[in-house]
Amino acid sequence: MSTHSSKANQRRVAFATVIGTTVEWYDFFIYATAAGLVFAQLFFQPAGESIGLLLSFASVGISFLFRPLGAFLAGHYGDKIGRRAMLVMTLVLMGAATTLIGFLPTYATAGVIAPIMLLLLRILQGISAGGEWGGAVLMAVEHAPRDRRGRAGAFPQIGVPLGLLLATGVTALMTGVISPGAAFLEWGWRVPFLLSIVLIVVGYFVRRAVDESPVFQEIAAAKKQPKTPIVELFRRHGLLVIVAALIFAGNNAAGYMATGGFIPSYASGPAVGHERTDVLLAVTYGAGIWLAFTYLAGYLSDRIGRKNTYFLGFGAQLLACFPLFWMINTGSLPMLYLAMTIFAVGLGLAYGPQAALYSEMFPASVRFSGVSISYALGAILGGAFAPTIATALVQATGGTDAVSLYLVGMTLISLVAVALVRDRSGIDLSIRNQAEQEIGSFVFDKRTAPASDEPVRTS
Repeated sequence: MSTHSSKANQRRVAFATVIGTTVEWYDFFIYATAAGLVFAQLFFQPAGESIGLLLSFASVGISFLFRPLGAFLAGHYGDKIGRRAMLVMTLVLMGAATTLIGFLPTYATAGVIAPIMLLLLRILQGISAGGEWGGAVLMAVEHAPRDRRGRAGAFPQIGVPLGLLLATGVTALMTGVISPGAAFLEWGWRVPFLLSIVLIVVGYFVRRAVDESPVFQEIAAAKKQPKTPIVELFRRHGLLVIVAALIFAGNNAAGYMATGGFIPSYASGPAVGHERTDVLLAVTYGAGIWLAFTYLAGYLSDRIGRKNTYFLGFGAQLLACFPLFWMINTGSLPMLYLAMTIFAVGLGLAYGPQAALYSEMFPASVRFSGVSISYALGAILGGAFAPTIATALVQATGGTDAVSLYLVGMTLISLVAVALVRDRSGIDLSIRNQAEQEIGSFVFDKRTAPASDEPVRTS
């Protein structure tokens, strides 16, 4: 394949991964945003205002418990039949679940069956999200030259803040322009869910047009697909999965303060008193900052290494944990924007290098399973119930300092975890060097990976 053709293919892959991931996470965040704003009233009304809000946030978290199932299924079949097929399947599953939520009856019209159906569809979203991320990052990273993996891996990563930006932007449009006040509660909240069907059609055709990962093509040609990828992964790399999950947990816990609906709910509630639309616009702005620093972190990780970029990110995240809520609690809208700015910087810097770091941790034969399951477990440990925990802490203490301490603790855990792994930037990801990839990924492992200047094939 010519250099020009190779670059053209890499651009197609980058576009397909960012479009597909944006659609997936738009669907996921639309639920989280609605959970913080209206689901307590629409689906959990009999529980009362406080308990209803806790139940609403708990329904956000319940999907995380099913992410490992999605990761196991997508990892198993992604390592056996390919990355691309699983990406198309997860996209369709997420879109169908999200669209159906837009048609659900509320508790007032259907009784207890309404929250039950809501939870079942949220579980389907969790299964889809569990399989989505691993396939998207592998398509991006395995197509990329070894000196550009950080930047290539940042494209599916920026799909997450793009999805948040789109979700909060559409919701802000509905609350502030199209269906303000009671109209949003009556019917406006449904529109962002129903829009998912349009996005899914676009994402489906974009993803179908992309070539399969060159690494998986080599695996298939050599007939090296493992019979039981999950069993092999945990038998040989179980500890690495746990450490990789802990690396993500701190960033995910912090991210779900905003994306899981806690900040929109808290800042628009009686404690602070901002208008709902103003808060959604501030979160949308924060998503834009998060996006920019996520891409910057991918670029930096190619220049200064994955671990050093993580250290910068977690350091910035630690510094923001207390000022975030101090600024929000002033009740000043400009301070809310400043709070979202400083918070988003650390989020992006600690999220951008993750795709490349994870991909370089695991051998080719179990890579889809390894990155997917690590990500899903990290999401459970970090973001699954972060909004619920934060809400409970505020209700118990009457303030936000306990929430900040919780975020500090989670960030420190991830900082220690990333310090334990070796930076393997530039390692050969192809099946040809499976033996090199099997060498320990931990800094305390005495073995070292042999250097290799052979470029990764992109066709």
